[in-house]
Amino acid sequence: MRRSEVLADESVACLTQALSHLRGIWEEIGIPEEQRLQRTEVVNRHVKDLLERMVVEEENLRERLLKSIALCRRELAALCQELQVAPFQEEEEATILQLEKDLRTRVQVMLKQKHERRQELRTLQERDQELAGLLGRAPYSIGNSEDVPSLADLDHFRRHLAALAAEKEHRQAEFVHLKQQVVLCMEELEQEPSTAFEREAMCQDTGAFCLSLNNLAALKDLLQQLEDRRAQKEAICEELRCRILMLWDWLQVPPEERNAFAPYMEGSRASILDALHLEVDRLEELKCQNLQKVVEAIRAELATYWDKCFFGEEQRCSFGPYYEDTFTEELLQQHDSELVRLKHYYETHQELFEAIHKWKRSWCLFQELEKKATDPSRFTNRGGNLLKEEKLRAKLQKTLPKLEEELRVRVELWEQEHAQDFLVSGQRFMEHVAEQWRLHHLEKEKERQERQLKKSRQTEEEMLYGSTPTKRRALGITTPGKARKPVRTPLRVVAKTPSKGQTERNKENVSQLNGTALSGGCTPTALAQRNGSIYSVASTYSAFAVIPFCLFFPSAPSVPLALEPEAACESPGGRASHQGSWAVSHCQGEARGLGGSHLPLLPLPVNECGRRGRCMQKERAPWLEASLGRAAQFCLTLPSLPCRCFHSRQKPL
Repeated sequence: MRRSEVLADESVACLTQALSHLRGIWEEIGIPEEQRLQRTEVVNRHVKDLLERMVVEEENLRERLLKSIALCRRELAALCQELQVAPFQEEEEATILQLEKDLRTRVQVMLKQKHERRQELRTLQERDQELAGLLGRAPYSIGNSEDVPSLADLDHFRRHLAALAAEKEHRQAEFVHLKQQVVLCMEELEQEPSTAFEREAMCQDTGAFCLSLNNLAALKDLLQQLEDRRAQKEAICEELRCRILMLWDWLQVPPEERNAFAPYMEGSRASILDALHLEVDRLEELKCQNLQKVVEAIRAELATYWDKCFFGEEQRCSFGPYYEDTFTEELLQQHDSELVRLKHYYETHQELFEAIHKWKRSWCLFQELEKKATDPSRFTNRGGNLLKEEKLRAKLQKTLPKLEEELRVRVELWEQEHAQDFLVSGQRFMEHVAEQWRLHHLEKEKERQERQLKKSRQTEEEMLYGSTPTKRRALGITTPGKARKPVRTPLRVVAKTPSKGQTERNKENVSQLNGTALSGGCTPTALAQRNGSIYSVASTYSAFAVIPFCLFFPSAPSVPLALEPEAACESPGGRASHQGSWAVSHCQGEARGLGGSHLPLLPLPVNECGRRGRCMQKERAPWLEASLGRAAQFCLTLPSLPCRCFHSRQKPL
């Protein structure tokens, strides 16, 4: 049971007890029944009025609560709509009092949110007006200012302001940069701000300048105008400086005067420009006083530009004033105009001319390397120069055709653009290139024919008069730049005395010139002989080293007979293949010992022997026709030798 019910029962019991107590008092007093009834009615009326008043008050409280609930519900619905939030969910079993409290509390919270949003909106709008005014933009529109902004609207507004702030920083930096450039240009031009905009832009307070796009564009235009003026002044100053330098060169102004004027050769301020004008005027007066010297200097410069532009003789002769001897002001003006025209022509097509100069340099280097390739002395050079030259020559052989093809395309485009031929030394460029290659091939063919003619003459002289022995380079000798392991080579051939058996077999090959000095002249006995004499130092056949020998014919110049360094020979012990070295000096000594001159050794093919003691093959020797004047057949047979080659043992040092 609830305490309220207990209290109600106690109230009823208290009322019953009070009435009983009143009735007892009345009985004791002796109040008549009518008065008792009246008194009881008074008590009843008081109690009833009290209870009725209490009931009315409680009913009024209930009505107020219900009205408050209804009002809160309406306000809450409106706030949810304004704040764009979800409707409030009421508790199903909540009492009137609890429901009223919850609704009232929720309404208060939402009213606070509404106030905060409006306050933030006002703050954002103030910031937006500031940035928009600074950037020259319209204020941000968020709808009706009386409406409560949503959270999404406020977030979008904040992001918009952040973008405006970033744009402000960017424009501020751009403005500062433009302002600095404008200040520098004005200082160089020695100019002060003349308009209200220029004064506002040049103001010390950079934050006071409106950073609108129009203002920035106007500031850029101002900077462009100032830069154009500065560029014009710089161009004028540069032109005046070039003119001054040219006049200095023409007039041969001493270095002292040039150094004194050096401070004015840089910059483009008004004072510098005035000084340049004064110097040009002074030099022009000197030029008029020294016409011949100036004209000759211009002619030298014209010749330089003619070379740069590859002008031919006809093109050079087309400028007639170049060859006049009467020096007048008009002649000077003609030369000056022609020089200006040539300079402009060269500068306009400078890339093409430089490419042709590059081809010229490569072509000259290629021809130089081609000439060096025919120089035998280059094999004695040190430091790897030969390898470098060969690599460079191979590189040029690859790059020259590519460069010529590129130039051909560029020249064709130039000719199509200008509707005229591009001439190099009076010829079209590709014709000039073809002519250079033709001359190069003709020169090489001429050199080849000269070498062949010289070689044929030398051969004829050697056939008629013999040749002078040349000192051969000894084997094993290396250049000082490279250290090699020494190779032991025999310096002389030691002839051993043939054994008895071999002497018997080879007695017909024993020299008939024994006892004569090998290095001396030929003896009368040897000269009287008409048959060929052979001097051999072969002594044994166990180890063979091929020794070339010379065949001497007293009736005609000596004819060399050289054998291959490898010969297949047959001996009593079997067949064997031997290798040896050419004993050139020995053979030449043999030839001198026989009293004749000799030709360089010529290798002849070696034929296998058909049988022991006789050579069954015959060798053709057409080279004998010129020297012997008889049949071009020659056969050497040595009946007692196993082969037609001679051998000797060589002992190492």
